[in-house]
Amino acid sequence: MQAIKSGAGIDIASCFRSIPDVIRIQARAHGDTIAFVTPSRTWTYAELDRQSNHVAQGLVNHGVGAGDTVACLTKHTAECILLLLAAGKLGARLSPLNWRLSARELDYVVEVARPKVLVADAFLTGTLRDVRMPDVLLHLVTEDDGSERAFCRWAQSFPALDPGAAPAPEDAAVLLFSSGTTGRPKAVDLGHLGILTHCEAWTPIFGFEEGRTVHLNVLPTFHVSGIVNAIWMLSLHARAVFYPQFEPQDWLAAVARHRVTDSFVVPAMLRALIGSPAIHGTDLSSLRSIAYGGSPIDERLLTDAIAAFGCGFAQVFGMTECSGTVTVLTPDDHDPGGPRAHLLRSAGKPAPHIAIRIVEPTTGAECADGAVGEAWIRSRQNMRGYLGNAEATAAAFPEGQDEDGGWLRSGDAGYIRDGYLYLCDRVKDMIISGGENIYPAEVENVLAEHPAVLEVAVIGVPDAKWGETVKACIVLRQGASASEAELIQFARERLAHYKCPTSVDCSEALPRNPSGKVLKHLLREPYWKGLSRAIN
Repeated sequence: MQAIKSGAGIDIASCFRSIPDVIRIQARAHGDTIAFVTPSRTWTYAELDRQSNHVAQGLVNHGVGAGDTVACLTKHTAECILLLLAAGKLGARLSPLNWRLSARELDYVVEVARPKVLVADAFLTGTLRDVRMPDVLLHLVTEDDGSERAFCRWAQSFPALDPGAAPAPEDAAVLLFSSGTTGRPKAVDLGHLGILTHCEAWTPIFGFEEGRTVHLNVLPTFHVSGIVNAIWMLSLHARAVFYPQFEPQDWLAAVARHRVTDSFVVPAMLRALIGSPAIHGTDLSSLRSIAYGGSPIDERLLTDAIAAFGCGFAQVFGMTECSGTVTVLTPDDHDPGGPRAHLLRSAGKPAPHIAIRIVEPTTGAECADGAVGEAWIRSRQNMRGYLGNAEATAAAFPEGQDEDGGWLRSGDAGYIRDGYLYLCDRVKDMIISGGENIYPAEVENVLAEHPAVLEVAVIGVPDAKWGETVKACIVLRQGASASEAELIQFARERLAHYKCPTSVDCSEALPRNPSGKVLKHLLREPYWKGLSRAIN
């Protein structure tokens, strides 16, 4: 059996039992300290506590209580967290919805979440006209447009009294929707315990410091990292700098202006940052670390980013279903060009409270050491389940749930070596060609080394002889050229031939979801239309 064993059931000695406890305690101890910085205003801990009391009383007035859901569709992180704190003070949960969704997609997630109150940015008013909201008793606009429907203006009409609810650690706190790279997204129900366990247990590993860290957060709150990172900074009475959306020049300017020490980005953002002319001459000396994750990164981009920023880099593998981070490759393990460079291909190690084992995905048997299988995760960070979907929850926890979270199927294929987790690909993206298992990420990493290749995604397409064969979908660097034969030969010189692409498609861009993940099902769709596939 290959596994990373840990004390998954260890007690996290936190003074916080729930997320509303965080703001209550920090406001008393650090009320005048700045908690949030946005382009339009700052919020102290005392202001967040007081304003969330106003909002909580407003929610009570509109029938929201323990166990209910309130939702937001907003680019504004501070207002989203304000609503989360207010909901928590009632024992309710918050569901941050994806503001990039179409009306049809929103119609589905609203039906699942069934919020009683919805706070949305004004630009979404037209989209929401086509969304059924039978359970929504109140619809507010995030921005102050001078009307009674303006979120903060509405809240001020209610007293700043804390309703005093004390959610249990295992109660629902946040409802997020999976990215939905295939099929409809599932509603991931996260508890207070999972989120707060994440914040406390990972703090020493990331090197965050109470009262001193300044964290730049440009990720949307419908992304687990976007919302958990915000809660994390509150738990440390640190300072969070929020920008409503990512723009390279704004990110760089924010680092210099606010003396940012840490941030989290996805690889596509890193690429944009090092390609921005604004990076030259900007004072980035305050940066201590940049965490990256959310999608694969090629080593050339990582090496270029390390050289450009001159700070520590930490690779993060996480899941919405695990309240965020599962493993981290720390800055000390980043050694490009050095004797430990091979670790850059790993996802790092879990924290002491997380256990990981590798399981054969079709039989459920434990995999031999070094063999590729599905990573299963046991941790108190694990979700409560998929809301309204008992079948999917049972499938995610084949052995059931327990006080230590139960063993969660990650859907990610990988193996363990020397205590490090190596991820090969999503189990559903595995290609079976002539009975051989091929993990696209391995092929993608090789093709990404070609000097003409900017981005690459590998998929399986139908083949009369082998069942499936490998196709590479490639975006070339500007001004570069490479023929199909050249790229195939490049792969064949570096990989077993059965793993190599038999065809190559070049395009201007790869389709991605809002989190930056490549939508491989869209790439596969034209080739498999009307056919059954050997894999999901």
